[in-house]
Amino acid sequence: MKFTKLVPSVFYSDLSAGLKLFVDCLEFEIKHIDLHVAQPYCVLAKDGIGIMVFQDEQLAKEHYPELRIETDNIEDVYAKVSATHPHLLHPNLSKVTLRPWGAKEFAILDHQVGIRFQQW
Repeated sequence: MKFTKLVPSVFYSDLSAGLKLFVDCLEFEIKHIDLHVAQPYCVLAKDGIGIMVFQDEQLAKEHYPELRIETDNIEDVYAKVSATHPHLLHPNLSKVTLRPWGAKEFAILDHQVGIRFQQW
């Protein structure tokens, strides 16, 4: 058995909020968008990572995911995010911090999803 990618689904009450986080802030590319269905969605990708962002008010009320994204240069990611979207920095991990388990981490948070960036 072989897997090639894990593609999580994230639900927002307003699809544009998800696009602000993943496309505007994190520079994911829109691979597919379908706005004319009962549950509008986008397929997003960046550097081999995939994610599906859906507009579904009921599921958005039930799901608040936390994602981890590993990187080889957390300082570059932090510099870009903190310069362009400082309001998204998580108050509990708003700076690159060496954690007791040996990883450098910082986190962002919008009203729906938390993302922890990590470098081992």
